[in-house]
Amino acid sequence: MTLTRRQVVELLERHGLTPSRALGQNFVVDPNTVERVARLARVGPGDHVVEIGAGLGSLTLPLAASGASVTSIEIDARLAVALREVVGPVGVSVVEADALDVDWADLLRDSPRWVLVANLPYNVATPLLCDLLDDVPAIERMLVMVQREAGERLAAGPGDEAYGIPSVKVAYWASAKVVGRVPPTVFLPQPKVESVLLEIVRLDAPAVTADPERLFELVRTGFGQRRKMLRRSLAGLVDADAFARAEVSPEARPEQLGIEAWGRLADAIE
Repeated sequence: MTLTRRQVVELLERHGLTPSRALGQNFVVDPNTVERVARLARVGPGDHVVEIGAGLGSLTLPLAASGASVTSIEIDARLAVALREVVGPVGVSVVEADALDVDWADLLRDSPRWVLVANLPYNVATPLLCDLLDDVPAIERMLVMVQREAGERLAAGPGDEAYGIPSVKVAYWASAKVVGRVPPTVFLPQPKVESVLLEIVRLDAPAVTADPERLFELVRTGFGQRRKMLRRSLAGLVDADAFARAEVSPEARPEQLGIEAWGRLADAIE
């Protein structure tokens, strides 16, 4: 139960709509892809799903068909009219809002546990996911379609080429892995990049007990000069004794440190 490419084109034409590049609108028009996403989301009766960037409802329909309760967020007011036409009959709640500005506590007040399933616009995916991890503990699990580069960065581990500040942020709160690839051909219009399916599962507690402000000050400073050894990039923040207490080599570079090592370094600062 979803929309075909032909149905998406007809909906756009009937409502006088064209995909907005500024809003990163690339609609999924391949039924096999959305059915795959809905299956990997592992949701069903009793689950509460929030979908960001619902577009015309191609993914919304199979999520609703699973028996889950679905709340869809769409920033484009004109698109929301067509979206309601498609998903209103199956009981989906449509909210017109910018996901970066949503009052999540109010929106998700009906349930303590939510799953995010979404085809996220490329231009907001990374900051949005990091903000949700920081501020919205009710969202316990996420399955999102994002640009391949962003997905690999968010799921990267120490030593990976893509490992950086977002990787450490995710590792602090959750486990993450790429669970599938999505070619450009399933979208309308076709993007110039590949996408991936990224699964993020929130941990019961942060991965380390270090003060988060101190921890991420170190992470930002270290990765701000990622080609330098830590004794240079963190000069003035971490002295030789602190490196020794943390059992972290001052000759290491930031991409070599996992979340546990960053946590020890933050704890070691007097």
